Amino acid sequence: MAEKKKLPARSAALAGLTNILTDNPIANMLGKRPAPKGQNRVKLLVSIVNKRDMARLKEVIDECSVSLSVDFPGLGTAHSQVLDYLGIGETEKTVALSLIPESDEPVIMREIRSKISLYLVGRGISFTIPLTGVSEIVANGITGAAANRTAEGEKIMESTRKYDLIVASVAAGFVDEAMEAARSAGAAGGTILHAHALDNAKAEQFIGVSLLQERDLLLILTKRDGKLPIMQALFEKVGLKTEAGGIIFSLPVDRTAGISAADEAEPEQKEETH
Repeated sequence: MAEKKKLPARSAALAGLTNILTDNPIANMLGKRPAPKGQNRVKLLVSIVNKRDMARLKEVIDECSVSLSVDFPGLGTAHSQVLDYLGIGETEKTVALSLIPESDEPVIMREIRSKISLYLVGRGISFTIPLTGVSEIVANGITGAAANRTAEGEKIMESTRKYDLIVASVAAGFVDEAMEAARSAGAAGGTILHAHALDNAKAEQFIGVSLLQERDLLLILTKRDGKLPIMQALFEKVGLKTEAGGIIFSLPVDRTAGISAADEAEPEQKEETH
């Protein structure tokens, strides 16, 4: 009987990881197993609000559900005539990232819109982003404490999403240029976060560009049909091959609060008929 060929240590490790992700309960920890219909999941809630409203935002979420949240400072960029679109009424904003149970997502968005008054100019915006994986301990804790234990109603499908979040990472000092380019393509405004790049030497060898360490992140929430023109304008003005060394990508957005009363009422009306 021929001797079985031994895999190199690295190949064996990779093969083992593949088995873990497909045949083992650890796969559940990384969200790799498809969720059965109606099973509760965790989603990411992003809120950009005035600094004075942050404590109240957390209270509102925890009054009707549960969340695991972190926050950090941001900077608003919208012109006064579009404050009702991006909720940027003052220069200093606070950005909060919250893990919430999907089953409570509709009521959380309604309560935030109402009790934080996101329907008023300059109060802020909130939106949710789907996740593909999360720690099992966190997922079990968040979904176990949900007011509603199962996710009912229609799932938000790719074809029905109306908004996207554009993220542009540019070298420090170029964020105003990036915002001007985005506005020229129809963007109303955005939020700026200051960041610091890690050691990207390996990736830089492959993309052929050296990135400056001090970075600014520009977040732009836009209607889906306006996403491509804005991204194209960013690529041309502050893209990777420019002095700004910009990296631009987009994320899907499921629900919003503080953007469009018509768009936000539509999913709620569908849920009430189920």
